[in-house]
Amino acid sequence: MSSTRSPSPKAPATRPAALIVSHGQPSDPAPAEAALAQLAARVTQLLPGWHLGSATLATPGALARALETVGPAPLIYPLFMTQGWFTAQALKERLQNAGARPLLPFGCDPGLPDMAAALLRDVLAERGWQAGQTRLFLAAHGSGRSPNAARDTHRFAAALAGRIGLAEIRVGFVEEAPYLAETAADIGAQAICLPFFAARGGHVTDDLPAALEEARFKGVCLDPIGCAPGAPALMARTLQSARVAA
Repeated sequence: MSSTRSPSPKAPATRPAALIVSHGQPSDPAPAEAALAQLAARVTQLLPGWHLGSATLATPGALARALETVGPAPLIYPLFMTQGWFTAQALKERLQNAGARPLLPFGCDPGLPDMAAALLRDVLAERGWQAGQTRLFLAAHGSGRSPNAARDTHRFAAALAGRIGLAEIRVGFVEEAPYLAETAADIGAQAICLPFFAARGGHVTDDLPAALEEARFKGVCLDPIGCAPGAPALMARTLQSARVAA
């Protein structure tokens, strides 16, 4: 007499897991933590079925708590602009034994130049400006201790130049030469300032306006590129591609 065995139940599929991690604001961590959570929520809407969390390094214990709740072996999307000390060392140290896989930071995302070019085309159309007659001032952080920040910023500027034919792209920094005010000086009225920052921190709200005032900048200043409308979709595409490639 033969017996028929019931098929073994399949294990439930593991939900893709990811964390968006940023530096945050050590002096006042709560607003930056809340803003990052809002960004993560917008990215989550584009990734149905994913378990997506967020954490800033500046909020004590936030990253450890997020790692506990997001699920096993999450992808880590660093909301940083360059491959500096925080992504190369500080973040990796905190991710030890977590089974996490860090991706390139936002500022080095291969899709960012296309997103920025689309953003600039929208601004040009709104103003009725021609790209070949418009100058761009890329305002970035820079670093007095490492060449990586300037290197990655200039790489982005070069990639952007290959996608939109602006009259000129100038790059200036907060913490190294050429500094913001000297770079923005005499750029003309038909100019766009694009802050190469992930969020509205003190450099964007304080240092940049002061530099633009000193330079008598007459053009239009955009929100930080990390706050651009296309940022959530860019991050979602990158996470999805990284999961497929794993």
